[in-house]
Amino acid sequence: MSNHRSVDVQDRLVAPATPGYRSSRRAAAAAPPPPPHPPDEPRGHRSGGGGRRRLSGMAWAGIAVTGLMVAGSLTGYTVYRSAFANIHTEDVDGKILNARPVNATGALNVLIVGSDTRKGEGNAKYGKIDSMRDSGKRTDTMILMHISPGRDKAQLVSLPRDSMVDIPRCKSEVNGAPLPPTHGMINSAYNTGGIACTITTIETLTGIRVDHHVEVDFNGFKAIVDALEGIEVCLNTAVDDRKSKLKLPRGKSTLNGEQALGYVRLRAYGNGSDLERIKRQQLFASQVVKKITTGGVLTNPAKLISLINAAASSVTMDKELATNTGKLLEIAQSARALTASKVQFYTVPVLTDPADKNRVIWDSVRAPQLFQALKNDTELPQPAPSSTVKKVVPKVEQVKIQVINGTTTPGKAGEVAKQLSELGFQVVGTGNALTPAGTSQPTTKLLYGKRDTLGPDYADVLAAKLSGTKRPSAKGKVKVTNPAAFPSGGTTQTVSDTGADKAPVIQLLIGEDFTGVRTEIPDAIKETGITADTKKICA
Repeated sequence: MSNHRSVDVQDRLVAPATPGYRSSRRAAAAAPPPPPHPPDEPRGHRSGGGGRRRLSGMAWAGIAVTGLMVAGSLTGYTVYRSAFANIHTEDVDGKILNARPVNATGALNVLIVGSDTRKGEGNAKYGKIDSMRDSGKRTDTMILMHISPGRDKAQLVSLPRDSMVDIPRCKSEVNGAPLPPTHGMINSAYNTGGIACTITTIETLTGIRVDHHVEVDFNGFKAIVDALEGIEVCLNTAVDDRKSKLKLPRGKSTLNGEQALGYVRLRAYGNGSDLERIKRQQLFASQVVKKITTGGVLTNPAKLISLINAAASSVTMDKELATNTGKLLEIAQSARALTASKVQFYTVPVLTDPADKNRVIWDSVRAPQLFQALKNDTELPQPAPSSTVKKVVPKVEQVKIQVINGTTTPGKAGEVAKQLSELGFQVVGTGNALTPAGTSQPTTKLLYGKRDTLGPDYADVLAAKLSGTKRPSAKGKVKVTNPAAFPSGGTTQTVSDTGADKAPVIQLLIGEDFTGVRTEIPDAIKETGITADTKKICA
């Protein structure tokens, strides 16, 4: 029986696969198997977790490291220059073979991975170096940290290492030779192609641009916990586990670095599944974030220097994040509003792999919804009112929209109209409006009639649901060709002015720069996540 079933895996049929989420059944026979496990580690994740999930706490240190890199510049980068200088850097741009997604929203996406390398003082005791010499470095933890465009909200998405996915073509990290596309466990991308292959795999699967990356090893994890003077955890039952070298009583305990490493490596606990272990690690990470944001760390230069020094020698980052002082300062200046309550943790929705009950595949319906919400995140802090004039704030369902395809891409208006209708807008019609020369409109616009005094207020409601920069709105509508009624509408042509004091019809003219409709994370996924200020820490 699969250990996944008692956690967050739905016992239902797998929905028809979409690109990047195909069932592993089709490719199982032809695809090469995942890289072999070292001899001292069991396969699968039955009874007590099995598998190689025991190393999965490393990436949580990356959360703290990334935060510290930002926090360190709050009081002036110069003070911390020597500490930052110790951080290892790696440039991956030239190693990625595939086209990369565009970040059109200004959000910041950081991939955090935990490396189980046995190199370096202190790392070797957690496994036999000889057994891993021919298997490459490995990661069992991957977290995509999404920081909102306003830098006041962070969402961290765990990517289960047992996920069976399509891995695109990569370069071998050993000799730079090209590696063909394959189908296998997501962590095998790191094993064969390093961080560059991991980044391109995640970008291909999610459509989200990975702007930066952080790799952390055992030493970095322990050092951060010790520099924070311990992290409190809570256990529902006592633990005495030889493999993870952890012995703790039932209830609350404050863990030092060595104990914390044992906690996040713990396998023989609960139902032993990877997904349950991820939940425990998210609770641990929430405590790390809470201590950094509320424990006086950000305002104490001595503590900051100690933390950065503790982590620096065991961390690898992309060069831009580690050395671009302008980027760090820009993030830091806006990160003051990032509180524990605005740090959320999610796990990619998964289903049991029909080809192997000890593996999972990404839910082909809910996983894309999660990624689309992150990709189109444009939620910015609301500016203060510029005047004392009372502003009309219509509800979404009060806004009438005519969606116009201003591009040469067929079907664009209908596609966007459907998305807006699902958000609750009254879509009353669709149509087309190319330039007089028959080419695509260069700019997306929100248009309203010349006499529509409430036009800007209604256009703003629509603008808030579009990804990318705020769309310009203007008086005067365009002439529509091929007008058609939208199924929920009831009119075919809605370009006339409505006059003052009447709800206007807003024209959404889709231009070449259109980047999509901003979607929300579904409630079903939100309900499975936690925030960093959660009161529940027992697991």
